[in-house]
Amino acid sequence: MNYNKKDIENLDRITRLKIINSVTGIKPANLIGSIDNSGRTNVAIFSSVVHLGSNPALLGFISRPRTEDVGHTYNNIMENEVYTINHIHPEFVKKAHYTSGKFDKAISEFDRCGLTEEYVEGFKAPFVRESNFKMGLRFREKIEIPINGTVMIIGEIEQLIIPKTAYVSDDIDLEVANAIGISGLNSYYALTKIDSYPYVRLKEVPEF
Repeated sequence: MNYNKKDIENLDRITRLKIINSVTGIKPANLIGSIDNSGRTNVAIFSSVVHLGSNPALLGFISRPRTEDVGHTYNNIMENEVYTINHIHPEFVKKAHYTSGKFDKAISEFDRCGLTEEYVEGFKAPFVRESNFKMGLRFREKIEIPINGTVMIIGEIEQLIIPKTAYVSDDIDLEVANAIGISGLNSYYALTKIDSYPYVRLKEVPEF
C-alpha cells in the first residue's frame, strides 16, 4: 500500500488514527496518575512518554487537545505540579486500556477500572499499586505545539521505584520487568530482549 497526503487526509477518522498511531512502531505503555486540589484522582493510559535527559532526569509526554470531557491529567498537573508514570504489565493491561475512556472528572479511573491508588510519603500524586516499575515526577516545563493544539509536558523524576530483579548486568531489563508496549489505539505487545551491545566508541566499531 502507498498513501500520499491526500489519501491520508481522506481516510476515515478512526482508520487514520490507527494507522498514524502505529507507524512509529512499538511505544511504551504507561499509566499516568494525578490528583486535583479537591483530592480527586485520575489515571490514564499514555503511549507518548519519552526520555529527554538523564542529568537532570527528565521525561516528557504529549497531552492531547483539551476539551470539557478530556484533559484531566493536564489540569491536575498544572494544579499540583506532581504526577506519576507507571509501567503497565500483562496482568492488568485490560484495566489499563479502559482508562482511555472519557470519564467525568468526578469519576476516578482507579475506581472505575479496578486499579489501586498507592502513595509515597511526601509525594502527593497517586502511583498504581499493581505496577512494579514506577516514577514520581515534578512538572518543570510545558511546550505548546500550535500545529495540532498539543502540549509536551516535561517533568523531573523525584521518585523511582524499580524491581531489583529488573536490574541485570548494570542495565534495566524490560523483559524481566514484564513491561509491555502499545501500537495504534488498542494493540498491546510483550517485550522480548534480543541482545545487548557495548557503548559505541568509534575505534571499536566492527566491520560489517
